[in-house]
Amino acid sequence: MRIIGLCFISMLIGTSVISGQTTEKKQYTATRIATSPSIDGILDDEAWKEGVWVDDFTQFEPYNGAKASQRTEFKILFDDNNIYVAFKAFDSSPDSIVNRLTRRDEADGDLVAIIFDSFHDLRTGFLFGITSSGVKYDVMFSDDGNMEDSSWDPNWWGKTSINSEGWTAEMKIPFSQVRFDKNSGDIWGLELARFLYRKNEMSFWQHIPKDAPGLVHMFGELAGLEQIKPRKIFDITPYGVTRLERFKAEPGNPYRDKGRRYGLNGGIDAKIGVTNNMTMDLTINPDFGQVEADPSEVNLSAYETFFSERRPFFIEGNNITNFSIGIGNGDVGNDNLLYTRRIGRRPQGNPKLSDGMYADVPNFTTIIGAAKLTGKTKDGLSLGFIEAVTAEEKAEIDNNGEKSYETVEPLTNYMVGRVQKDFNEGKTIVGAIFTGTSRDLDENLDDFMHKSAYSGGIDFTQYFKDKKWMFNVNTALSKVSGTTDALERTQKSSARYFQRPDKDYAVYDPSRTSLSGAGGRIQLGKLNGHFNTMAVVLWKTPGFEINDLGYLQQADRIMPLLWVGYSQWEPKGIYRRYNINTDVWTFYNFGGVRVQSGLEANASMTFKNYWNAWIYGNMQTDARDASLLRGGPTMITPGRMSVNTGFSTDSRKKLELQISGSYNKGFENNLVNMSFRTGISWKPTNYISISLNPGYSSSFTELQYVSEKKMGDEPRYVFASIDRKTINTSLRINLNLSPDLTIQYWGQPFIASGRYYDYKYITDPMAGKFTDRFHTYTSDEISKLDRSVKIDENLDGIVDYSFNISDFNVQEFLSNLVVRWEYSPGSSLYLVWSQTRSGFNSSGQMDYLDNMGKLFDRNLFRDNDDYRLGNIFLVKLSYRFGLN
Repeated sequence: MRIIGLCFISMLIGTSVISGQTTEKKQYTATRIATSPSIDGILDDEAWKEGVWVDDFTQFEPYNGAKASQRTEFKILFDDNNIYVAFKAFDSSPDSIVNRLTRRDEADGDLVAIIFDSFHDLRTGFLFGITSSGVKYDVMFSDDGNMEDSSWDPNWWGKTSINSEGWTAEMKIPFSQVRFDKNSGDIWGLELARFLYRKNEMSFWQHIPKDAPGLVHMFGELAGLEQIKPRKIFDITPYGVTRLERFKAEPGNPYRDKGRRYGLNGGIDAKIGVTNNMTMDLTINPDFGQVEADPSEVNLSAYETFFSERRPFFIEGNNITNFSIGIGNGDVGNDNLLYTRRIGRRPQGNPKLSDGMYADVPNFTTIIGAAKLTGKTKDGLSLGFIEAVTAEEKAEIDNNGEKSYETVEPLTNYMVGRVQKDFNEGKTIVGAIFTGTSRDLDENLDDFMHKSAYSGGIDFTQYFKDKKWMFNVNTALSKVSGTTDALERTQKSSARYFQRPDKDYAVYDPSRTSLSGAGGRIQLGKLNGHFNTMAVVLWKTPGFEINDLGYLQQADRIMPLLWVGYSQWEPKGIYRRYNINTDVWTFYNFGGVRVQSGLEANASMTFKNYWNAWIYGNMQTDARDASLLRGGPTMITPGRMSVNTGFSTDSRKKLELQISGSYNKGFENNLVNMSFRTGISWKPTNYISISLNPGYSSSFTELQYVSEKKMGDEPRYVFASIDRKTINTSLRINLNLSPDLTIQYWGQPFIASGRYYDYKYITDPMAGKFTDRFHTYTSDEISKLDRSVKIDENLDGIVDYSFNISDFNVQEFLSNLVVRWEYSPGSSLYLVWSQTRSGFNSSGQMDYLDNMGKLFDRNLFRDNDDYRLGNIFLVKLSYRFGLN
């Protein structure tokens, strides 16, 4: 959701950082009816003559506390099975109502919403919203509104209509979609909201001051539901998928010689109410073929790239199972005991092939089945459990007609258990988590995969002085077990590099069959007023390892951080709001060495015309980098500075523009990076939106790792200078024929090049002067033949060692077209086309137009093995059987 979502997020930020005020709570009494209304958005049924219409909405944005500029009325009715909500959104200029069609949860226009705190725990809210065009928007709030889950998609009905007085909305919400205890019907928390798009005005029935320390506990109250009984949800949704894959035929390869492959698959998804407030989600043989592909990249680092989860089963409810031990965004912020992309990942093994042999290797690991139990009791006990089993995957190998099989991924069980209990109206929260990964390994895989991996943690949060201050501790332990070969790989991984010759506090042990460690985070922060501050300490011991089911880039870290921020949210002069933040941090390792320190600052402003501008700056000291030599000794790397700035125009307009740029420079001229990105969004009609986001980056790095070689008994850490260029674009076209029928296209052309030169090796990694830390090979020492670099270091005429030239030019064009029709709530039809065009050459140079042209050259795809074209056509049909 673009504007409305941002406004809710802004509200959550605003209400969580400022001091509390008390506001008298309103109460509305719902009316029981005997005959249910027809949901058509007209409000002319006899049922709507019952009950009481109520208005009196108050602005939250832009002028907090002022009367809403347009009148809004609502009414709430119910019967044994459903709750019915009607809105009259009066508008003095009905021709100015913004009535755009979008996908569900991406609402962009005028909107009304109702939020229930059906547990009445003052922490959890269920939002049901609808735009004037009939697009649904639903969100589950937790932690008093500080966390939101827009992937939650309950099954409910809603219609709207526009008339001469404004517009109306009509909703039918089954009680089975709203969790509550049997005896919690006396009073529910209640909030009603309206978003007036053209004025960027958010108003609420129950006024919420901007200095309120939270959201849900400020809601008004809903009475009259004393006699209702909870309805347990029981939805069964079978699905079927037919698939056609076309690719370049490879004569002689029995698995690809026909250039096409067919598939037929099916499975079952289910959502079952185990108790009144606990829901179990089940999936058997799930298929996620409609999910958009990950963006292209060229990763030259030693670390795994973090990709966001996109699969609906694993997204919904992840706020409950989340256990972060990081802070902020980026690499450190991604550290988490649960990274569900591990489940169903690409097989990690590779078959061993000789000349004349071919293999058919699965692209992804099959998820046999998965179950997820989530919910919260009225007493404040939150539970989240995930259990998933993935299949053993084998590569089929053909050796001149003789078939054999090799395991590339073992049968694996993943388990997550998360529990939290809040006390004293959510001011004290205690929780715990446990994760486990168990594999049935054979001799093909036990030399590099863990037999088992476990992690567990506890968390404690305490709010003080009406939630003006917060103290939080998240701490975790980990243990992995396996063969000595597997644990050797773990010890030598980029997360820890135990084999470093100067690492005497965490010694490499080739006889290890297990490894244990600990990690965590402590936070103390002031969360009220214009000035806010947060003190944080993060730590991960050298043996901490969670990458079997979690995500961690680097262990062996202690990081204290101090953040200070100032926010101004009341419109004045040229601005509507602005924020200024700064923080200072330091990294230490567990050997007591200060690795690096840094200072960051950023500022952003929203102007009166709803344009935005921002600037970010960062400065880092010299670093004692223990990972640059990838297992070699620590090396001093020069400090650096960076700046990023940009602006964006009013996103409510039909044409929106965003431009940003960054500059990053090393203090010893050892690196320079410049990037530029622009975004253009155009909404020519209410049912079409087009966005184009091109970007360009150019970088120079003096020290890019190439290889480790031997000169006699001495190691040689070989590096090179590298010039890199990347041009990538994201094109997205949305055609929305109705709130339930959408067509979406996404395309990403991507060209990246890298040229290595000035090869060198490290001589004294701790030398005081940067240029004394390495030696650049002279023309007498180095020679190139074909794609190889040969080194005669002692000039005796004999090659001492060699390595490959790694210059690259990577070309890709990814396309994804999805037609989605939700023909009934919870039942959908998907038509999907995915295409991948890819090419590679070793020139190291970029010629963008020529490179892009080659991706559409039929002759290249036919004659050149470095160019590949693949198409996937998929039809997926699901139907929900609601048995509750």
